[in-house]
Amino acid sequence: MSQQNGAKKPLMGLALGAIGVVYGDIGTSPLYALNECFDPKYGLAVNAESVFGIMSMLFWALAIVVSLKYVYFILRADNRGEGGILALMALATRTQHRQRGQFSIFILLGIFGASLFYGDGMITPAISVLGAVEGLKVAEPGLANWVVPISISVLVILFMMQSHGTGTVGKLFAPVMVVWFLVLAVLGVINIVKAPQVFAALSPLYAIKLVMAHPWIAFLELGAIVLALTGAEAIYADMGHFGRDPIRAGWFALVWPSLILNYFGQGALILTNKDAAANPLFMMAPSWASFPMVILATIAAVIASQAVISGAYSMTWQAIQLGYCPRMNIRHTSEQERGQIYIAGINWALLFAVIVLVLGFKSSAALGSAYGIAVTLTMVITTTLAFVVMGKREGWKRWATYALLCGFLVVDVFLFGANAMKLMDGGWVPLLVAAVSLFVMTTWKRGRRLLYHRLHDGELPVDMFVESIEANPPIRVEGTAVFMTGNAETVPHALLHNLKHNKVLHEQVVLLTVHASDIPYEAEEDRLKVTQLSKTFWQVTAVYGFKEEPSVPEVMELLQKRHEFDIDMMNTSFFLSKESIIQCREPELSWLRRTVFGLMQRNAARPTDFFKIPPNRVVEMGTQVEL
Repeated sequence: MSQQNGAKKPLMGLALGAIGVVYGDIGTSPLYALNECFDPKYGLAVNAESVFGIMSMLFWALAIVVSLKYVYFILRADNRGEGGILALMALATRTQHRQRGQFSIFILLGIFGASLFYGDGMITPAISVLGAVEGLKVAEPGLANWVVPISISVLVILFMMQSHGTGTVGKLFAPVMVVWFLVLAVLGVINIVKAPQVFAALSPLYAIKLVMAHPWIAFLELGAIVLALTGAEAIYADMGHFGRDPIRAGWFALVWPSLILNYFGQGALILTNKDAAANPLFMMAPSWASFPMVILATIAAVIASQAVISGAYSMTWQAIQLGYCPRMNIRHTSEQERGQIYIAGINWALLFAVIVLVLGFKSSAALGSAYGIAVTLTMVITTTLAFVVMGKREGWKRWATYALLCGFLVVDVFLFGANAMKLMDGGWVPLLVAAVSLFVMTTWKRGRRLLYHRLHDGELPVDMFVESIEANPPIRVEGTAVFMTGNAETVPHALLHNLKHNKVLHEQVVLLTVHASDIPYEAEEDRLKVTQLSKTFWQVTAVYGFKEEPSVPEVMELLQKRHEFDIDMMNTSFFLSKESIIQCREPELSWLRRTVFGLMQRNAARPTDFFKIPPNRVVEMGTQVEL
């Protein structure tokens, strides 16, 4: 749903929806963030000085990175109501000219940022569910050995449910997360009352004192502090679903106050009981509430995981539309919300990766070492792209914008630097996933570009061909032929092969090209560009936004309705070219890239499924292409 559509709905309803979807990740950070800060590996003694210092760092990190940077500032960088790093990349490339290599750099940054999301998407379900189920160690220490098996069972059930859609379950997200945040706030208040002096940590002086006293330890602690910021990127990525104002309302009215009260409550508990630093969230609750707290935390963790999984589907769909991923079979799980989709390949790949992470790391504390690098590097990329986009927005003073962004970038770089220290302790995992994803996406893009040039090199100009056909027409048969082509200026191979082998041509010929634009949604009036080349030839270009689903039947319907094109779908044939790749003498792709591209090409979804073409109306014409 675009922001414009969302604005028609009541602010409160959309804000509640945002609480249920957008803030699931950051809302479950209290499960593991503070106990990671006091992990003995950082060498920070558990005393009043360190508690005040950590609480001050955590508060100001949330204030600067989440409240100021993302909620207030970055949400202004919308691409027609849509957010996320790919939308920001599209804005940046549209803003800049293609010379000086800047265009390619921005594309690379955006695609790498999207690749990092997959690394984050693997770790979030694992660390959230593990962190929730680990509450069993507090409720009943004898169940400690069951934490990993129970976590894996919860995750398997979660991923198996994805094919049924999130619509029904999604209705429960907002109420459950509201209860979760209220419970966090209440537990925080109960413990703050016992040690109200913890609120002194609101002063940044305590963070400065910790940095002055232990500069290296304070720097390393940023790698743990960032766990409280995970999910900040989701605030921007999900803007298109709810709109800027509802997301801000949800954050400032409930989420931020609840998180601050809970974190300070955890800090107050540690001030009165040093042993609580091992798992402060669950030790905040009274003994009778231990098991209910574990159940509620697990449900909240599942919701946080659901948001990331859905985000992975959405990111993949955008990558497909922008040409960085092969076509996949997309299942729409809701008749009302077009954004609710399911991609089986992504789902099972994520489940496999998550199970491997749970079995490999076995605890949320161990996974905390792997978490953070992908998140902070994505933050750096977002800020960098924002320099290009926000610096050219009307109504903004450029010097003030750049000064603010420079401040954000300094914070992001420090956070990334601290997390880079965890590289050998598991931080390499999301980077490896991102590197593989980047390699695959750039291989597909480059391979498709080379394939496009190979297919269209030496092709006949369409105007010359049409003039020749009309002057010396072959046998014409009844009906309409639609030839799918990637280049509207030349004659498609399928048309030439049809003439060569069948020696006939339909009485009406449509050359159809489908493009994806760099905006999320195209207005219906801008969908088609129709040019009549002759009495029997038409050239049609259909444009879809990168969050839309192309549909050839819809194009045919628009042709009939808006351009008075006489077409009978039952008497229409769709001609497609099917490329077979063979190796040329001097290949432009390396062996590895050529192998990967060939594998993706063979396993890509059929064009008939992707473009929703009736399969019984399709004729495929094969051609060999050297790469």
